[in-house]
Amino acid sequence: MVGIVAAVLFFIAFLINAAEIGTNDVSSSVNVMLLGLTALALHVAGIGTGRPRRR
Repeated sequence: MVGIVAAVLFFIAFLINAAEIGTNDVSSSVNVMLLGLTALALHVAGIGTGRPRRR
């Protein structure tokens, strides 16, 4: 689930950068990309991957 959030944030960062939309410093494409990298790191760490499987 967190991996999907990361993909969406990367896509938003791409759109902001490709369309050269003038945004303020808080919502710049670099900041959105860093949020996507954070979500991707959480996904790789195993947070938000779903239910834990029991043996």
